[in-house]
Amino acid sequence: MAETGNQRDLTKGEKTKYRLARAMKECMQTTPVENITVKQITEKCELTRQTFYRNFLDKYDLINWYFDKLLTKSFEHMGRGKTVYDALVKKFTYIQEEQTFFAAAFRYDEQNSLRQHDFELILQFYENLIREKTGKVPGENVHYLLEMYCQSSIYMTVKWVTGGVTCTPEELASIIVDGMPEKLAEIFVRLEILN
Repeated sequence: MAETGNQRDLTKGEKTKYRLARAMKECMQTTPVENITVKQITEKCELTRQTFYRNFLDKYDLINWYFDKLLTKSFEHMGRGKTVYDALVKKFTYIQEEQTFFAAAFRYDEQNSLRQHDFELILQFYENLIREKTGKVPGENVHYLLEMYCQSSIYMTVKWVTGGVTCTPEELASIIVDGMPEKLAEIFVRLEILN
């Protein structure tokens, strides 16, 4: 599992979380997410259930935490002057590197799902980015455009990671950027995060 920092720079708690995430990934290779138990995860990495619950609410919280680590790196990339396209390529490259893990995680679409978590994160990120760059909270119309755009982005991400679309991270990023509503694209061009 690609950890998003130098192993020496991680705290003891972060190392434990990555250890649990690696165990979850191993379990996902043979068992659907909904059938994996906390007991299986903890036995796989030789930790206690108490340790698991000190770090995560449930197995979906663990999946979402790991996804957050990947997404944070992608968004940091955009925050350093890169474009939406560049950030998406980085996100999809991370997901592709952990394809087995994320294919299993994205297939589950119930309580505390990665699909919903990803949607909430990217919607909040785009709204915060607009607010930071303009000094204003996005209006209702922009919010609805962002909701539609983020939902369609999630749909294509899930379709790609589960094998319904075959393309590279760069091609998928292009598809998603090209599918951006025109009014939203105009805002992103003004904010200098879209070519």
